Amino acid sequence: MRKKVVGRKFHRKTDVRKAFLRSLARSLILHEKIKTTEARAKEVARFVQKYITKAKKGDLRSIRQIASDFYNDRELVKKLVQDIGKRFQNRKGGYTRVIKLGQRKSDGAKMVIVELLKE
Repeated sequence: MRKKVVGRKFHRKTDVRKAFLRSLARSLILHEKIKTTEARAKEVARFVQKYITKAKKGDLRSIRQIASDFYNDRELVKKLVQDIGKRFQNRKGGYTRVIKLGQRKSDGAKMVIVELLKE
């Protein structure tokens, strides 16, 4: 039974799954829009929203937490804190949008675009 179990496993072990989500999140933060499958998109949207909320605080502790979780990627941390965090300062949540595109021809997977909102 899956009562109150949150998140998807994607048929991967824990460390591989975390690295996979970090990679998707990094792409979403740096490019602000990615095309992926629906399940991945929903999971990465949840993942990124937690870091945007931390970036909105802008204090040293939050910045260090973001940096340690993303392997001290200065470019990502700078964009997240200075650009994206300030953009969503007056917003309480819902920083991402998932737009459905239809099915992929090769395997029929549901494809979507995940993007960060403009404000």
